Amino acid sequence: MKQELEVLEPKTTTTSNGVALHRSTANQHLNPEQGHWLLAKMGKKVLRPGGKELTKQLMGKLAISPTDDIVEFAPGLGFTAGIALQKDPKTYTGVELNEEAAAILRKKINGPGREIVIGNACCCPLGTATADKVYGEAMLTMQADHRKAEIIREAHRILRTGGLYGIHEIALTPDAMSAAGKKQIQHELAATIRVNARPLTQTEWTTMLEGEGFIVESVMTNPMHLLETSRIIDDEGFLRTLKIAFNILTHPKARKRILDMRKVFRRYGDSMSAIAIVARK
Repeated sequence: MKQELEVLEPKTTTTSNGVALHRSTANQHLNPEQGHWLLAKMGKKVLRPGGKELTKQLMGKLAISPTDDIVEFAPGLGFTAGIALQKDPKTYTGVELNEEAAAILRKKINGPGREIVIGNACCCPLGTATADKVYGEAMLTMQADHRKAEIIREAHRILRTGGLYGIHEIALTPDAMSAAGKKQIQHELAATIRVNARPLTQTEWTTMLEGEGFIVESVMTNPMHLLETSRIIDDEGFLRTLKIAFNILTHPKARKRILDMRKVFRRYGDSMSAIAIVARK
């Protein structure tokens, strides 16, 4: 996770259905049926819609410096925290809802000015106007629209005037997509990844940010190729890709789920993309 953090890879045990499960209490607490955790169990480290490439673009636009107090909502496996901490910010605070997951993150993120706090991104236990940069990835898409707004509002609250907020999510395209089209994609995404995914169009994302007091400065996009071989190699490297492929091939039920996810991503490949936005308070 940081200072070139390694992604968590707890010991595993195999269930009767052939899927390797982490013995980590953090992952036991999380829903093992959710698509992103299934991919993590197969060995995937980068679980962002636009891959490592878009995450790096986002972090580049945030321009973290040694004078910055930064906050990350839902650090997850800690991949992006590793990038952020390489910039040696003045302070780093990860806001993590799950206590077991936070305990594991603390083994990697520690020392002066480095902490993981327990809290929900919609109401985190941080002071008003205490951060220079706030970011969160692959989290708003999974929230109902009113909860998206609450989280964005919270980022605005904890940022100092002039501070930056970065997000990395799934976007629907085109902006003029019909309500029926949106509903269909949301339904199929939710069914396959088993999370109530509610992506927005680019205009809807920017409008929501502006509605909570932000000025949008940068919008970046990347194809939604999370499960395409070329993207996996770019994100994970060749040897790790082989390891992931072996794990998927040797766990039939996991393989079926992942192939179903890829089928939905491909079916709506022209209607979905990954989006990263940086906005200023």
